[in-house]
Amino acid sequence: MNNMHYKRIVIKLGSNLLTGGSQSLDIAMMSSLVSQIAELHKQGLEIILVTSGAIAAGKYKLKQTDGIKGVPYRQVLAAIGQSRLMNVYEQLFDRHNIIIAQALLTKADLSNRTGYLNARNTLLNLIELKVIGIINENDVVAIDELQEARFGDNDNLSAMVANLIDADLLLILTDIGGLYTADPRRNPDATLIKQVDKITPEIESLAGDAGSHVGTGGMITKIEAAKLATSSGITVIIADGREKDVLTRIAAGEEIGTRFLPVQKHIDSRKRWLVSGLCVKGKLTIDEGAATALKQRNSSLLAAGILASQGKYQRGDIVNIFDAAGDRIGCGITNYSSAEVETIMGAHSKQIADLLGHDSGAEVIHRNNLVIL
Repeated sequence: MNNMHYKRIVIKLGSNLLTGGSQSLDIAMMSSLVSQIAELHKQGLEIILVTSGAIAAGKYKLKQTDGIKGVPYRQVLAAIGQSRLMNVYEQLFDRHNIIIAQALLTKADLSNRTGYLNARNTLLNLIELKVIGIINENDVVAIDELQEARFGDNDNLSAMVANLIDADLLLILTDIGGLYTADPRRNPDATLIKQVDKITPEIESLAGDAGSHVGTGGMITKIEAAKLATSSGITVIIADGREKDVLTRIAAGEEIGTRFLPVQKHIDSRKRWLVSGLCVKGKLTIDEGAATALKQRNSSLLAAGILASQGKYQRGDIVNIFDAAGDRIGCGITNYSSAEVETIMGAHSKQIADLLGHDSGAEVIHRNNLVIL
C-alpha cells in the first residue's frame, strides 16, 4: 500500500486526545497532529477535520463556571471555546501555509435533502480549493433535550461527514488504541481487535460503557459511527492519536488500531442520504421470504411480505426495514403512508386498489428507492 491508498479522509479528533485528559487544550499534541495533516495535505490527500475540544477550551477560558448548569452550561462553554479552538487551529495551520474553514453543523441542517446537498457541495468546494474544513457540532443551537435535533457527539457527526463527502476513510483518533476484547484500562488481559469485518451484536457489546471524562463519546458512539460509515461503503479506523506519526503511518497503509471494513462498495449520494438515517420516520418488519428477496434478488418490497409497521409516516418518507429477527437490513422511501401500509400489509399487490380505493404502485418500496445493508 502506498500513501495514496486513501484519497479522501475524514479525521475525527476527540476531546481526551486534544486535552491530554486535562481541562485545557494540549497545544503540543494539536501541533503534532496538524503537522501530520499538513504532510498528508501536501501529498495530495483530501482531508476534512471533525474536532472536539470547544467545551474544554471554554472551561479553560471562563475559569469560573458556577451558577450555570444543565444545557445552557454546555452551550455557553461551547460558544466561548469555539473561537479559542479555531484560533489555535488557525495559528497551527498557518505555519504550514494551509487555509482552514470553519463549518458548524447540526442534525437539522442535514435532515432534509436540500440541506444535505448544500453542506455536501460546500465541503466538496473547500476540498477543491485545497482548504481544510474544520467541523464541529453547533452546540449553541443544538439542544440536548431534543436528542433528535443533535448528533450528541462528534463520533456520529464525523461518520455523517464521511457519508456526506463520500470519504474513503474515517479515522477516529482517541486516547485508546482501538476496540479491545475488554476495557484495557481495567483488564490487563484485554487484547486489541485488529480487524472487524462486520459489526455484530457481539462487537457492539465489547464497546461496553468505556467512555471518557472530558468528551461525550465513548467507545459505544465510535461503534455507532463505524456502523453508519461502513454501511456507506467507507473504511473506518479507530486508533490512538498519541502514537508517533499515527496519521502518516496509517495513510501509508500501516496497520494501527482497529480497522472496520465497509459492508458494501461505495453507493451514490442519494442512497448514502437514505442510509444516514437522518430523517427516518418509521419502521417496517418483514417476513423471511421478503428479506431473502431483498437481500439476494434485489427485489422491491411488496405489501405481502410486511409483518408490522411502526411510526407515523407519509408517502415519500424514509422508513427502516427490519427482518423478523429484529435486525435492520435496509431502508427506503415508501410509496404508502403508515395508515395505508397498516391496511394493505400481508395482502397481494393486486388487492391494493380494492383495499385503499386507489393504487400508488405495486411496491411499497421500489428497489430504486431501497438500500440493503
